[in-house]
Parts: sequence; C-alpha cells; structure tokens
Amino acid sequence: MRAVANKSRYAEIADVLAAEIAGQPAGTRIASEHEIAARFAVSRAAARAAVQELEGRLLVRRVRGAGTFVNRRIDYVLSQRKAPSLHQTVREAGGDPRTVVRDVRRLALPGEMADRLERPEGSPAHLLTRQSYIDGLLSGWSQEWIPVDLLPELDAAVHAVESLDAILRQMCGVSPVRAWCRVSYSVPGPEVAAGLETDHTRPVWLVESLSRDRDTGRTVMCSNTWSRPDCTRIIVELDGPWT
Repeated sequence: MRAVANKSRYAEIADVLAAEIAGQPAGTRIASEHEIAARFAVSRAAARAAVQELEGRLLVRRVRGAGTFVNRRIDYVLSQRKAPSLHQTVREAGGDPRTVVRDVRRLALPGEMADRLERPEGSPAHLLTRQSYIDGLLSGWSQEWIPVDLLPELDAAVHAVESLDAILRQMCGVSPVRAWCRVSYSVPGPEVAAGLETDHTRPVWLVESLSRDRDTGRTVMCSNTWSRPDCTRIIVELDGPWT
C-alpha cells in the first residue's frame, strides 16, 4: 500500500505541475527538484519522480548542466509534396531550425547505399554527419550520403550554407523530393545516442529517406535521420506513387 500511496503522490504533484506549465512558453525553466520537494513537503525522491513523470509525458525536457524546461514538440511532416528540408519543415511548424556540421568525409559507397543511389558500389560519395536544433535545443542526428558526381565541393558548401536542400537547389539545379522513406522507433546505437545526448536505452525516431530530382528522376541523396521524440512528432502523409 505504501508504494501505491507514494506513486499516487508523485503523480498528483506531476498533475499540478502539468496544469501550471500548460500556458507557459517553451524554454521556461521549471522549479528544481529541491524546490518541488519543499513546496509539496515530500522527499527529494518523490519530487524527482514527479519531474520524471512530466518528462515521460514529454511536457518538460532536462538539459545537462542547465535544468529542466517546458518542452514543445514540432510536427515534422514527411510528404512528397514537401521538400525534404529540415529548415523548411521546422519553420513551417513555427520553430527556429539550426544545423551544425560534425563531419564530412569522402568515402566509397557501400553496397546498400550504392543500390539506393543507383550508383556502382565503391563510387565516391560524401558522408555528411550533422546535428540539428529546434528553438536552440538539440533535436536530431543525421547521416546523409550525396554522390560526388552531383556535388564535388560539398565540404565548403555546407560550412557556408546550413540548409542542404538549398545547396542542392542552388548549386546543382535540382529539386529534391522524397521518393522513398521508412520510419521506425527504436533504441539507437551508442554513437547516435551520444550525438542526441539521450539515454542509450530510450527509443528515438529513425527516418530513412531517398530523394530524387523532381524533374529528371535522378537520385540525389540518401539519408538516415534520428530524432528525439521529445522534440518532434513524425507525421507521414501518404501520397500517390512517385512520378
């Protein structure tokens, strides 16, 4: 009975806090565990459980070394009618996007990626690794394969312009559209979990995507993007077959 009572108490506290933060803007800092414990006359463990409950409801987000803040999730829509652009999609949802390049390497295309990009295995390609942010908070980790024959000077371009979609349109004269994608929700590997600054036991969104040029049908890019579920809701709009 004691365990049930304790659980009921932290849930009650979480309900009170949830109602209070409902009207607060994203990024507002909430009370610390110590302050919550003092306010509700409960143990630090109960206060921590209440905050964890809010975190589980995706209402707040902990930021290492900074505190816990009111959270906001962006509807990230995957559709053939929309450009495969993080910056455009986030702006349309009312957020402020930013990307940071973590690595750019020129590698030989492995078999699976070569098949998707319709290039011979071993063909040169750029592997671009980036972190993405929404409203200043880390939201995603992506790896994108772009054939060298499409854009030889990718390294210089991505350090000058954040939006890869804009680079492809302006420098390559292509209009990328999603030709294929697959969405899953699973626990990421250690590298991705570290890149997302999340617990390696917590599942995240994974969107695998292939983009083609709308006019010619030429393959443009193949990407894997992992997103924190406390930042994004992945919405898939099923359109007709790609043409």
